[in-house]
Amino acid sequence: MRSFLAFVRKEFYHILRDTRTLLIILGMPIAQVLIFGYAVTNEFRNAPIAVIDQSHDELSRELINEITATGYFNLIEQPPTTDQLDALFRSGDVKLGIIIPPNFEEDFFRQKLTSLQLVADGSDPNYATTLINYSTQIIGSFQQRYAGGPARYQIGVETQLVYNPLLINAYNFIPGVVAIILLLISAMMTSLTIAKEKEMGTMDLLLVSPLSPVTIILGKVTPYVFLAMINAIIILVMGYFIFEVPVVGSLVLLFAFCLLYVLTALSLGIFISTKAASQQAAMMGSLFTLLMPSMLLSGFIFPIDSMPWPLQQISKIIPATYFIELLKGVMLKGLGREFLWQPAVVLAGMTIVLLLLSWVNFKVRTK
Repeated sequence: MRSFLAFVRKEFYHILRDTRTLLIILGMPIAQVLIFGYAVTNEFRNAPIAVIDQSHDELSRELINEITATGYFNLIEQPPTTDQLDALFRSGDVKLGIIIPPNFEEDFFRQKLTSLQLVADGSDPNYATTLINYSTQIIGSFQQRYAGGPARYQIGVETQLVYNPLLINAYNFIPGVVAIILLLISAMMTSLTIAKEKEMGTMDLLLVSPLSPVTIILGKVTPYVFLAMINAIIILVMGYFIFEVPVVGSLVLLFAFCLLYVLTALSLGIFISTKAASQQAAMMGSLFTLLMPSMLLSGFIFPIDSMPWPLQQISKIIPATYFIELLKGVMLKGLGREFLWQPAVVLAGMTIVLLLLSWVNFKVRTK
């Protein structure tokens, strides 16, 4: 144990002396949280729109004020013709156009029937769909208020969103950022560290030392366990105080799941390092087998249920898929062990299998 602690202390000194690595390990989580929290978001504010008001009556002006007062839309221009509206779309100055027909107020109050035309820039389908949905909801609320409420015999629908009633984007991104950062630090940095020893030839010196191969591997990865947990705390604290992401469930259970995921990621890094002969090979292996699939197929950015069936099956072998489920279950839903034991067992099983494969592969290489 004394030799093991001395080896771990040596590894800590190596990390602390490497300023660039330390900056990446501690600075990357802060940057990722701020980027995903503020820049990478499905929410929008002040979307540029243009309105062609062919009616110029009191009701049309009220409708324009209603749309712009929400803060979601910013009225850039009111062109008189559709040709000028088309020019605004081509220049990229506006993303949504609203065309109010003539006699808008008269048709609304006397004939009880009128219509509007919404024109959106479809070059970005998701953004266009979001703009159409938001503007349609605003217009529907406006219509009900000025028509004196819903029509007779109309079925009213009341919606309620649980766990994230305000649809705050950070509630989804913070758990995903925790999963990606812990994966990068635990898996990628571990694989690079061990691959560096092999590339420089110092691994042979370690293997002929009194330390056993298992002690060497554990001593290499132990510092990254502490660093990964520190980063998890940093991200969760930033999410709570900056983006007000709640932690409804148990903090002890939350950090236990974080530690389990760190062990799974470390076992992945060890397995990659036993296969890679150089740091470049370890880096490429980590990027293509861990980072990109974890970001795209774990449910972090895109919902898994909307993916094709083959990709859904691939997502089941990605550790981040289960960890994000665990984080959301504890942080947002306040679930306990009785509801989250299945993804936890899957992560534990992955850890055991990867450690066994790494041990077998390491023995073959040492022979």
